[in-house]
Amino acid sequence: MKRAAMVLLGTALLAVSSAHAVKVGTVAPNFTAKDSQGQTETLAQYRGKFVVLEWTNRDCPYTKKQYDSGNMQRLQKQWGAKGVVWLSVLSSAPGQEGYSSAADENAYLHKVGAAPRAALLDPAGALGHMYEAKTTPHMYVIDPKGVLVYEGAIDSDRSTDPAGLKGSENYVSEALTEAMDGQPIAKTYTQPYGCAVKYGQ
Repeated sequence: MKRAAMVLLGTALLAVSSAHAVKVGTVAPNFTAKDSQGQTETLAQYRGKFVVLEWTNRDCPYTKKQYDSGNMQRLQKQWGAKGVVWLSVLSSAPGQEGYSSAADENAYLHKVGAAPRAALLDPAGALGHMYEAKTTPHMYVIDPKGVLVYEGAIDSDRSTDPAGLKGSENYVSEALTEAMDGQPIAKTYTQPYGCAVKYGQ
């Protein structure tokens, strides 16, 4: 009886987990998080706008490729000028690669000329686990109705070499362009690549 109960419990937990899984085509889960300026950010406050979530880790070579080349900053500014809310998310736990205090993150953003709407500090990994973020970078695009319309890699160049960005296919820009034009998004999911998100133990 105990074994049967454990199996049933395990099945129930799996069902709950699956029910809350983030999937393209479903409403993105709302969240509340503090940003590096000490402000509270929620997904709900941006309903009516396109939102990009960018999981980041400044020490990850795949993230460094994007920032050292200026590519990520260019995308943040380009789409921010079109009304897209770009939120960077730091889910590295204290003591792990990529962890940053608010002051250090603000200094870094200024140094590299980054322009997200906000940098969300998620040291406990709650937001990362909610969205099942696996890599840095790992990208999500949410439409004005709050529906997740793209998840995955930032682009088709899966190397750490900035030179590979030339001529690569940028999936985030493609998804935003198609969605804003009222067209179906050709690629709604791609396999994310990069460093594993450094969650705590």
